[in-house]
Amino acid sequence: MKKKILLDLERLRYPYSGIANVFRNLAKGSENKNKQFDITYFGDFSALDFKLSNKIEWKNWYKFYENFSSSFDIIHVSHQLSSYFQKNYKKSIKVVTLHDLNFLHENLSEKKKRKMLRKVNNNLKNTDYLVCISEYAKKDVLENKHLLTFNKLKEIVVIHNGVELPEDLMYDLEKFSFFNQKKYILNIGVLFDKKNQLSLIEMLPFIDEDLVLIASDERNPYAENLRNRIKELNLQDRVHFLKNVSEEEKYALIQNCSAMCHPSIAEGFGIPPIEAMAFGKPVFLSTFTSLPEIGGDVAFYFENFEPQIMAEFFKNKMKFYGENKEEISLKIKNWTKQYDYKVMSNNYLQFYEAILKKSTS
Repeated sequence: MKKKILLDLERLRYPYSGIANVFRNLAKGSENKNKQFDITYFGDFSALDFKLSNKIEWKNWYKFYENFSSSFDIIHVSHQLSSYFQKNYKKSIKVVTLHDLNFLHENLSEKKKRKMLRKVNNNLKNTDYLVCISEYAKKDVLENKHLLTFNKLKEIVVIHNGVELPEDLMYDLEKFSFFNQKKYILNIGVLFDKKNQLSLIEMLPFIDEDLVLIASDERNPYAENLRNRIKELNLQDRVHFLKNVSEEEKYALIQNCSAMCHPSIAEGFGIPPIEAMAFGKPVFLSTFTSLPEIGGDVAFYFENFEPQIMAEFFKNKMKFYGENKEEISLKIKNWTKQYDYKVMSNNYLQFYEAILKKSTS
């Protein structure tokens, strides 16, 4: 009889977020690659464009009561802030994927940090195996282990997130066709201080390109301050805000951009840079948290956020890229193959098999 696995994907409720993208890929890869397990998926599947064989539809009240999870051999909670499946399982193996502990390093009130830490620990306290999405995230866990509650932890492993790498096609800008006439740099992410988009606004007067910001959400006062600074610098015609962008539209915008600029100062992983690298695009990152691990030696790194220094660095590296485009672009594309969603899902399936063997030995 096949072992039964429950995969908690409740964050699919936020379909335009980066985390929902990861969960879609995990579900798709597991469904296609799995032969040895009976996998049931938990979540809101209304935005999926493919079918899953076994599903339990998300209900908010399941966080307070559900009577089905204990029948599974593995319960995999795929986000550390999930409010589901937190009980102390006697016969089931509980796995949690931890994406980051960035809240510990952000400019938050102590009250907010305590609240976030409590939510994380509600998940971790009964966890048997912890999966971190990057070596950086694992390092952060180990350095802050004194703050974390592990009552049953057996092992911490690293499995990188995976993305559905875009097909090698020409994507049509369609409703964004006016960008065909523009040179622009691209940033994808929540408008939030840790994403550091303000540094790109400050750099803009010193470069020729426009800036396109694709934001699934925004946090104030940061987003408001961002817009105010755009007005102060008279950049209203050079900064373009987009939201609710489809995958096809996103790929078209990446394919037509000059470069992806992602100067985040706190990142558990970093999917937008990988998507841009899949097109062979030059990617500019910060040197903080997981980004050097994700970009390796095929990305360019801002080591200073002073606007003119950023601009000079950007122009020099874009010149270098332009003079060696074919060679560099191929190297960038090859680097991204390790982040294919099929690699991620296969790594999880092998991990499930390994921990099940340990439980019976």
